[in-house]
Amino acid sequence: MEHRIVGPGPYRATRLWNETVELFRTRMPLRKHRCRFKSYEHCFTAAEAVDWLHELLRCSQNFGPEVTRKQTVQLLKKFLKNHVIEDIKGKWGQEDFEDNRHLYRFPPSSPLKPYPKRPPYQKEVIKFPEWNDPPPGTSQENIPVRPVVMNSELWFKRHSIAIGEVPACRLIHRRQLTEANVEEIWKSAALSYLQKILGLDSLEEVLDVKLVNSKFIIHNVYSVSKQGVVILDDKSKELPHWVLSAMKCLANWPNCSDLKQPMYLGFEKDVFKTIADYFGHLKEPLLTFHLFDAFVSVLGLLQKENMAIEAFQICCLLLPPENRRKLQLLMRMMARICLNKEMPPLCDGVGTRTLMVQTFSRCILCSKGEVDLDDLLAARLVTFLMDNFEEILKVPLALQTSIEERVAHLRRVQIKYPGADMDITPSAPSFCRQISPEEFEYQRAYGSQEPLAALLEEVVTDAKLSSKEKKKKLKQFQKSYPEVYQERFPTPESEALLFPEKPKPKPQLLMWALKNPFQPFQRTRSFRM
Repeated sequence: MEHRIVGPGPYRATRLWNETVELFRTRMPLRKHRCRFKSYEHCFTAAEAVDWLHELLRCSQNFGPEVTRKQTVQLLKKFLKNHVIEDIKGKWGQEDFEDNRHLYRFPPSSPLKPYPKRPPYQKEVIKFPEWNDPPPGTSQENIPVRPVVMNSELWFKRHSIAIGEVPACRLIHRRQLTEANVEEIWKSAALSYLQKILGLDSLEEVLDVKLVNSKFIIHNVYSVSKQGVVILDDKSKELPHWVLSAMKCLANWPNCSDLKQPMYLGFEKDVFKTIADYFGHLKEPLLTFHLFDAFVSVLGLLQKENMAIEAFQICCLLLPPENRRKLQLLMRMMARICLNKEMPPLCDGVGTRTLMVQTFSRCILCSKGEVDLDDLLAARLVTFLMDNFEEILKVPLALQTSIEERVAHLRRVQIKYPGADMDITPSAPSFCRQISPEEFEYQRAYGSQEPLAALLEEVVTDAKLSSKEKKKKLKQFQKSYPEVYQERFPTPESEALLFPEKPKPKPQLLMWALKNPFQPFQRTRSFRM
């Protein structure tokens, strides 16, 4: 008997139901039976159905060996109620199924359960706030494009950065993160992490994202005791004192030599019944109704134990703090009772471990609409929780570290240099428009040269610049954009016209002869005879 593994995903309970029904209808042995001197073909007894289906469920990795015969009988009752089977006379629905020799058969047609229809989902969960996110409520349509108005001063600023002359920078703080922003980050990160582990395109089909309370997540992470148990702000939501005392009594059950423990015959059974009655009358299961499909979906990962533990960690973070605290205390008590060899039997004929699962499974996991496989799925989940509760009810350290680092990054400052967009005085806003391929090719070839040529002309005609500054900027421009510069100054003569040489002053006459002008004039020899 092979039972196909039903992995995580939406409508897992319905898929498991249909899979089990198909196997039962196609593999259940049928034969001829006699009842009250009459023969019936192609039928089976109730006991035969229980034997066969019980073995199928115990060997299935979807349910496991913890399935009891009593749970199998309960499932067959639901089969009878949903007309998967009928008694030999064609009765079903209101009839009761018992583990006996009564004859049953399959009806001619047994439609499988249809999958519920839900509105289309969005593939993306809540986005992280980024550095340049617009304020909430800002429309993203028709965003104006700010053209860069290049002048000589702005170009010089940017060019100085390119050649290594970096001016002083400024530190610009991001808009302050509010408490709502941090809560949004926690919620988004937790849901994204869960979605990734489950391998789903969206979580909309396994839980209502709008019902996830981000405050619960943060409280469950930071408001904990040294033992890791959630601390509640509202003490009225605590477990009643008498229930908590009873749970501590069984969790810390002493040796028989301890005379301080009040005991009488059957004392531990009465204490256990007190605890079971309290949890059995809860208005909602501890894992809540709206998270039922999420937890059932995680059950499809039990073959990958580490992934299942991580997914359960995230799901348990989504619980209300009072539910998480009660779950932590209950699972700790159940695990200690199962490991305590000194604990007397709490129920005759039923093992302690099986008793824990049967007693508390429905108060831990149950659907609001009473899904047909509730008992089996709850037993499977509680068994796994009880074996791994210490890891599952821990705060996932990797998730916490990742979120804290992201929040710290968003609160850091950002470096801005002069010449960035924030230093530009924007002109009238313009909007993007579609252009033809010919216009695109022309702009690609000449679009960048025309502004550069205009910029060069502005440097040439700038009367405020001294000759020294103008020569320096022109040399920088020639080095960066030689083609544009060559087009403006094709010859050295054209460049020389921009800086005409000043005329040199003429030397004064007879100045060369006066080497020592302050010496007395020497007498020359007379030419007279």
